[in-house]
Amino acid sequence: MIDRDLASLYSVETKVLNQAVKRNIDRFPEDFMFQLTDVETDELVTNCDRFSTLKHSSVAPHAFTEHGVVMLASVLRSDIAVRVSVKITRAFVAMRQMLKLTPTERINLLEQEVHGIKGYIEELLIDQNDINEETRAQLDAISEALAQLQSSSRPPRRPILGFRQLDENK
Repeated sequence: MIDRDLASLYSVETKVLNQAVKRNIDRFPEDFMFQLTDVETDELVTNCDRFSTLKHSSVAPHAFTEHGVVMLASVLRSDIAVRVSVKITRAFVAMRQMLKLTPTERINLLEQEVHGIKGYIEELLIDQNDINEETRAQLDAISEALAQLQSSSRPPRRPILGFRQLDENK
C-alpha cells in the first residue's frame, strides 16, 4: 500500500506518516517498506489515474507490505491507527486465503456469496411487496368508506331559526 493511501486511512497527513516512519526507521526493514523508484512511480502513474498527482511530486512514495502496515499502527500510536491496522491485516489475510484457492473453488465461493446476496434481496423485495399490499388494502377500505358516505342519503336539514335560507336555484 502506498503511503498516501495509508495516511488517508489513518487520518493523518502523508508528511506526518513519513516522519513517524523516519523516526522509527529500524522498525521498517526492506520487507516491511520500500521507496518506489522513478521508473516504478512513472508506471504507477501511467496505469492508475488516481495517482496522477504523483507525476509532479519531487519525492517518490513509500510502499508498505502487510507487515509494514501492522508496524505503522505501533508507530502512529492512535486508536484510529490500531483499528485501521486490524482491518487492513484482515483484508490481507482474506486476500491470501482467496489466492490459495483453485479457480474452481473461487468460482464456487463467489457463487455461494452471490446466492446469499440474491436471497437477501429477494427477502427485501417480498417485505416491500407485503408493505405495499397492506397499504393497498387500507387504501381500498378508506375508498369504500368514502363511497358509502357519499352515497348514503342524508335526512333533510331543519332550517335554523332566525336565518334566511338562500335559494340555490338563483
